[in-house]
Amino acid sequence: MRSCSQCISPDRLDDLARTIERGQRLPPGELLDWLDRAGYKRVEAVDEPGDFAVRGGIVDVFSPGSDGPVRLDFFGDDVETIREIDIATMGSDRALDRCELIAAADRAARVVGGVSFLDVLPSGLVAVLDEPMEIVEQGRGYFERVLDGHGIFGPPAVLAAIQQRAHAVVEIGRFVAGAAERVDLPLRGLRDLPRDVGEAIGELRSGDGATRLVFTCQGAAERARLTELIAEHAPGSAGPEIVDAYVHRGFELDTTGGALRVAPYHELLHRFEPRRRTARLGHAKSTDVFLGFDIGDYVVHADHGIARFVGLEMIRPRPLPGRPHSKHAEPEEYLTLEFDGGSRLHVPATRIDLVQRYIGGFKGKPPLSTLGGARWKNQKARVAESVRDLAAELLRVRAARESMPGVSYPEDSALMREFEDDFPYEETEDQLAALAEIKRDMSAPRPMDRLICGDVGFGKTELAIRAAFKAVEAGRQVAVLVPTTLLAVQHERSFGERFAGYPVRVESLTRFKTDAQARAVLSDLGAGRVDVLIGTHRLLSGDVAFKNLGLVVVDEEQRFGVEHKESLLRLRMTVDVLTLSATPIPRTLHMAMLGLRDISSLTTAPSDRRSVVTEVLPHNDRRIARAIARELARDGQVFYVHNRVRSIRRVADEVRRLAPEARIVVGHGQMPAHELEDVMLAFLRREADVLVATTIIESGIDIPSANTMFITDADRFGLADLHQLRGRVGRSKHRAYCYLLLPDDRTLSEVAKRRLQAIEQFSMLGAGFRIAMRDLEIRGAGNLLGAEQSGHIAAVGYDMYCRLLDGAVTDLRNERPPPAQSATSVEVAVSGTIPRAYIPSDRRRLEAYRRIATADSFESVSTVERDLGAAYGSPPAGVVTMLALAEVRIGLASAGVRSLVLRDQDLVFRARRPEDVRRTLEGASGTVRVLAPEKNDDTHEVFWRPPASYLEPATLLRVLRARFGGERPTGQASERETNRKPSRKNAQRVER
Repeated sequence: MRSCSQCISPDRLDDLARTIERGQRLPPGELLDWLDRAGYKRVEAVDEPGDFAVRGGIVDVFSPGSDGPVRLDFFGDDVETIREIDIATMGSDRALDRCELIAAADRAARVVGGVSFLDVLPSGLVAVLDEPMEIVEQGRGYFERVLDGHGIFGPPAVLAAIQQRAHAVVEIGRFVAGAAERVDLPLRGLRDLPRDVGEAIGELRSGDGATRLVFTCQGAAERARLTELIAEHAPGSAGPEIVDAYVHRGFELDTTGGALRVAPYHELLHRFEPRRRTARLGHAKSTDVFLGFDIGDYVVHADHGIARFVGLEMIRPRPLPGRPHSKHAEPEEYLTLEFDGGSRLHVPATRIDLVQRYIGGFKGKPPLSTLGGARWKNQKARVAESVRDLAAELLRVRAARESMPGVSYPEDSALMREFEDDFPYEETEDQLAALAEIKRDMSAPRPMDRLICGDVGFGKTELAIRAAFKAVEAGRQVAVLVPTTLLAVQHERSFGERFAGYPVRVESLTRFKTDAQARAVLSDLGAGRVDVLIGTHRLLSGDVAFKNLGLVVVDEEQRFGVEHKESLLRLRMTVDVLTLSATPIPRTLHMAMLGLRDISSLTTAPSDRRSVVTEVLPHNDRRIARAIARELARDGQVFYVHNRVRSIRRVADEVRRLAPEARIVVGHGQMPAHELEDVMLAFLRREADVLVATTIIESGIDIPSANTMFITDADRFGLADLHQLRGRVGRSKHRAYCYLLLPDDRTLSEVAKRRLQAIEQFSMLGAGFRIAMRDLEIRGAGNLLGAEQSGHIAAVGYDMYCRLLDGAVTDLRNERPPPAQSATSVEVAVSGTIPRAYIPSDRRRLEAYRRIATADSFESVSTVERDLGAAYGSPPAGVVTMLALAEVRIGLASAGVRSLVLRDQDLVFRARRPEDVRRTLEGASGTVRVLAPEKNDDTHEVFWRPPASYLEPATLLRVLRARFGGERPTGQASERETNRKPSRKNAQRVER
């Protein structure tokens, strides 16, 4: 009805969508003009629907409704190629022949003085009006709520247009007035079926012999399970028919030969969710918060300590010892870091891997290190000594847990596979990977302790349900521990719907249960008649006794207190534990990052999910009223969060004054259980428009129609709390809005400002992991296994702390750390840089530098080169040189070389394994000498004096790449064997 009410311009309909084909002649400027008119937003890199980015002759577009963005590569005014994009790497994927782009906003369509949408439909259509009185009422409500009535037709005008345009009009309803002819259809919907499957099948089979019963199902798994249920509850030869088809709702049809009764499988089991496919949108880069930094941010240099990032500068490289200085040397890009006393250090962008963002939770600003001083070295030494003791303790705890006997579950059975196939959605790649890890842990003899980290709606609950099914099938009981009563009710419904039709009993312990009901559940639990028990911290009480507990699922562990966590720690030593979290607390995240707990990340969003628009703004009555009116105009609902019970009624009265037409209900945790349940059910059934509530809605409320949220006194909330609250909206394809309201009577603290900036910055899909990392930055790592560790983390930064701890763990295990090519320096008068013209964005350019610097294999270098070429066009000479140097560093690191320096006429290798270097240089022109190491030094110096013609920069790079690069096995080819063949002239010089 809303679509029919809106006014459009017929001559502009073609401008709402465009089809672009490969080889089509389309000036890029014309496309950019259309994208701007169509409501697209220009960004540096596309991240969500409605974005587009331009880099030279490349245009990336993320069209709403598409599975992902596409990249259009222009050659002049011609579309040369069209490819899909992987958002994680910004690299090109599958080639396409054509793509469809639709407008991202409707402002190009809605005009004043246009025609109705019905006027542009073809003639001869048949209009079917389902419940005309309801349609008119909805249309009237929409027309009255729209703030700007220009370009909107009222219900009478819409109905008149239908009568004029339609060849025939059919009105369906119980109260149809003024119909020309009344027709009673021999069709009616099925009655509500009982929850018990056996009773439901018996009710469907009731009737005389002329009643024909047909079940519909989707897929082999549903057919197989339905056949088992019919054989179990309706044995006999004259069984109902089963056909493969999709029917949304069951019905009965009276025919001349008898009655036909059609029942879909999902209605038999009371599953009414739409079947939706998900698409891989690319993995979110969860470590971006460590890598990205802006001017003014505090950073940590691995060798010199804490500094402030000043900016980027272009500087000519210094001459090497004994080499002539060239005035024509190309300048390189450097990161300028400022240390204590104003001293500055210029770090080549090619060594950006030495610099990380400072995350330490330091109160205020961290003290800067002294460049060249001993303080940083001493700090690292003290922390290294402390983390060695900590590493020993962690290894002891880990070893104790590894040695504890656990439950080793068998391989998947046919019933388990059938249950998984019964899932009404298509699993994402992240879900499948996490599920494989969960099953591997459950099949191991030690207890599982895995953290599943993923945003709301990304599929964490389904993983818990499958783990629970596996445990129950093996004869074990499952406990699901949740922080709130509402979440327990939500999970009881979710688990019950998924287990419907399977011999699994799901119960809950909440304050909505009477004492008699709770005693009955506990009695059956002790007797083993309850398979899955869901509840709050009540499950940790002494009177809750499981007969054979095998799995504990903990949802949002950060919401539990210290005593509850101690109980969980005891459980982890005996049973499998699966923890679900959208924003894990710093300690949980810290232990997972260090490998002390296993972690799986879900970063793939549903294909129709959109990020929540988040705004921080002062309390403004007019903005609130307009936002509520906009949400009600699209038949939505509103959350209004006020976390003060004593004043919540007054706030509800203010909301009622701002939105007098809205139906408003109030809910908080101090209400009687039955009253709170009535309030939540009323909002769930859409009998109310606005729910004014405390943070009881933070977990467990899943209402797709609620897509606007207000949070008063947002500065008083923690970062994880804000993210969890925001996750209550945006759970459907509609754009959602979250307004963080600030008070007028007090100033914000510095920590509150940082929290609000973070929640506003990380509003994209899959941001939970990054918000947890920022929370770690703001609050500090806290007490891992002792309060003193948080001070050490503040002293050196989280990343350096993790490196030192990881090194200590590796050393105590007597393991040999893998060679790190970033620890190998190469100074051979050959350098490269990424021109600003190639990647204009400083942040994206630094990201490219880091990807090249941290590439740890020849394959990863090739991947980076391919991704850069796809995202920004063919790499220029400076980038090609950097990639070649990266391959050389990888080869040198694998040969045990710490540094390579061009000194006078010699190439000097400092290596732990000099024979590997000598062997690699066998057959090379020139002389090779190996010097004995100095006292207290484990590295040898290997001198190679090649012919003078080799020392020309381009030739030297080709020679080194042929010897140490990834083009061949080491020591089995000559200098000429390179991917980028030298010219004939240069080839002759190499041979001489």
